[in-house]
Amino acid sequence: MALRTILEFPDSRLRTVAKAVEKVDDSIRVLIDDMFETMYNAQGIGLAATQVDVHLRLVVIDLQDDENQPLVMINPEFETLTQEIDEMQEGCLSVPGVYEVVKRPNRVRLKALNRDGETYEMEAEGLLAVCIQHECDHLNGKLFVDHLSGLKRSRIKSKLTKQKRVEAIS
Repeated sequence: MALRTILEFPDSRLRTVAKAVEKVDDSIRVLIDDMFETMYNAQGIGLAATQVDVHLRLVVIDLQDDENQPLVMINPEFETLTQEIDEMQEGCLSVPGVYEVVKRPNRVRLKALNRDGETYEMEAEGLLAVCIQHECDHLNGKLFVDHLSGLKRSRIKSKLTKQKRVEAIS
């Protein structure tokens, strides 16, 4: 396993629409393992392949602090199951240190492939539903800041750009 570099907003590669995984093989399973290691190391709960500059439709999620419920989503598709909207504070490993309230449907049905290439379906609600939608957004070149006002997004972009300049000087 290896740690991968997580792209950070406003990197334009985060806007790339991911392509379907054609075949689940050992190279995909190595990527999955690397993504889990990278996500756990960064103390995240979800990571899309796009965030590590691999533009394939692949997501890993684990909402548990003890890292014992890994969920692999290859070529995920979801549908909303309710008109009910939750407001939840979201953060993102690609937008470090920024947390904002985003509105999303609170129940979804997911269809995806697991790490062995087998199809599965599940219903999710609450934090898991939000995480699925957030990570699938990444696969479509979208970030959670795109759900915010243009002013907020601009301020976040300026803040992160300034931080990068300061870090580069240090």
